[in-house]
Amino acid sequence: MSIPSNYLFAPSHEWVLDNGDGTVTVGISDHAQELLGDVVFVELPEEGREVEAGEEFSLVESVKAASDIYAPISGEVVAVNEELEDAPETVNESPFGDGWIVKIKVADASELEKLLNAEAYAATIAEEA
Repeated sequence: MSIPSNYLFAPSHEWVLDNGDGTVTVGISDHAQELLGDVVFVELPEEGREVEAGEEFSLVESVKAASDIYAPISGEVVAVNEELEDAPETVNESPFGDGWIVKIKVADASELEKLLNAEAYAATIAEEA
């Protein structure tokens, strides 16, 4: 499993990609989608919703389980991936690409420093195994 080196991660398996414009894209990691199995539904938050780091803001359901998705960073949801409504399996097929869940306008950029880099996230996964 490859972990993109330019992404940051929450210990709860959400990834963050800094878009360089004050927003970040958020999804779940390849490891998380593997644990879930075949995704059959993604509950998307409303655009405009304010989220706090650590707050549950989405839900991903698979044939095996339902898993809450937590905001890795505080801010305003400025876009949701509506493609997931018709094709939730995209989370499995492209977790670090087309399977993104939301884009968030960052409220406090210093929160990014609290997230794990790819190497630290890989170590977290190894500890869980």
